[in-house]
Amino acid sequence: MRMDVSRIYNSAIGYDTVLSMLDGLGNPGQSIAYPPYDIARTDDNSYRITIAVAGFEASELDIEVDSGMLMVRGGKKSEEKSDDECQYLYRGIARRSFERRFQLADFVEITSASLENGLLHIELFRNIPEKMKPRRIKISQSSKNETKMIESNKSAVAA
Repeated sequence: MRMDVSRIYNSAIGYDTVLSMLDGLGNPGQSIAYPPYDIARTDDNSYRITIAVAGFEASELDIEVDSGMLMVRGGKKSEEKSDDECQYLYRGIARRSFERRFQLADFVEITSASLENGLLHIELFRNIPEKMKPRRIKISQSSKNETKMIESNKSAVAA
């Protein structure tokens, strides 16, 4: 049985749409889970994408943003040791190229990227323009006892 959750999702209040847009991959049919990644909210408008890129150097990684799509690519250079020098009994460390895509929400900008201990950290900030931010309008209330004169015409009062 297939359940249509679009109506439930559209009526849900309080879920962060920016986070769900970040988590959506550019290719919905993509099922490859390499390399693994995390998306974390670090503040109200700040996010961090952490991608596990063990074995990659900074020069082998590329980060690009185009039309709201964040693309992270990694390409391994040729192996330093040829396969003739050693015989692997088991190869569990992935050494393949990759490309990860993330759809960015409107007004999300990359502030920095760093590579530390095999983890690529990409810092993002949602910078909403001032004119698009919600603002409160103060409601003034006049007292009931206060009488306001709208127009004064003494000749009409005397007659």
